[in-house]
Amino acid sequence: MDIPIEEELKSICIEIVGQNYSTHQWSEIESSDMFQSPSFVSGFDADELEFCFSYFDENRIELWFQFTLEQAKSISKGESIKLSGMKSEQTHIINT
Repeated sequence: MDIPIEEELKSICIEIVGQNYSTHQWSEIESSDMFQSPSFVSGFDADELEFCFSYFDENRIELWFQFTLEQAKSISKGESIKLSGMKSEQTHIINT
């Protein structure tokens, strides 16, 4: 599913770029919930070397997606890029 690149995500990317950190610096301050807005929750994942997001659509269905620092720069400038998300998997623990 496509992730809408609208003002909400663009403003997060502007904040990311405004930090002026390298990928290495982001990996040193890795966090899963550093950025939060009504539809997005994210942070930088040092294993993936990318920003890993949860996106919640109007029905509160969660999609997972990620992008690089370079893609964040493109989004912050309003450049057209395509981001696709995957539905989050619900893990069920069964007691036996």
